Amino acid sequence: MKVNLKVINSDKKEVLHNLYSLYLHDLSAYTEGLQISDSGRFEFDSFSLVWEKEGVTPYFIIAGGKLAGFVLILEAPFTSKVDKVINDFFILHPYRGKGVAKAAVAEIFSQNKGSFYISQLVENKPAVRFWNKIYQQHGIEFEEHTEVQDGEEVFYQTFVVR
Repeated sequence: MKVNLKVINSDKKEVLHNLYSLYLHDLSAYTEGLQISDSGRFEFDSFSLVWEKEGVTPYFIIAGGKLAGFVLILEAPFTSKVDKVINDFFILHPYRGKGVAKAAVAEIFSQNKGSFYISQLVENKPAVRFWNKIYQQHGIEFEEHTEVQDGEEVFYQTFVVR
């Protein structure tokens, strides 16, 4: 299945907003810090920054011509220690376990060279396993640390893609 990334323009912000709510719903299984709003949606309090600030690039992940997920990549001024941060990465359930996420990461790495930072909630064991497989499959040497971010324990990795 062909997988590619498509930059999300502001006219598609509602689609991303809906996907973001699904993403946060999935993450809520691993943290008590995410709660559904009175409107019935999981909200990202800084969502408007995606189009208001330089340094945030949102992409749809397209698989077989269909919307399969999204990724947000941050650059300066949001990061100063690395070139890129894969801030949020989400694949819709029907596309999981089919190589879509792996192909999307390969596309991210082919389009974005330099130093990276990625973090996962310690409790999100599927995400931790996924990224460890990615590093192994791409022969990426990484440094891993644990820290508390926004009251949550996370693993984070830094590495370079050449």
